[in-house]
Amino acid sequence: MFKEIYKVVYFIIILLFVYLLFAIYFSEENIKKIKKNRIHIENSFKDYLSNLPILENDTNDVITYNSSEFLEKKIKKRKFWELLKKNE
Repeated sequence: MFKEIYKVVYFIIILLFVYLLFAIYFSEENIKKIKKNRIHIENSFKDYLSNLPILENDTNDVITYNSSEFLEKKIKKRKFWELLKKNE
């Protein structure tokens, strides 16, 4: 008997919690606070971006690739089929 009463009380407490949670979260006051906070963050971000210095591009011709060394290295051809013929 007491177990059933506890279950009903717990169920009512959970329902009350969920109801209050949604009622407070979706209230007009909370929605206004959220919008005001988002606008404030957006404005401060725009102010921060407008004060950033623009750096000059100095990366022209930084990477030089020497292709002569690459061409001088000869890759040894693999003779896989010849190895198989020798073992037979």
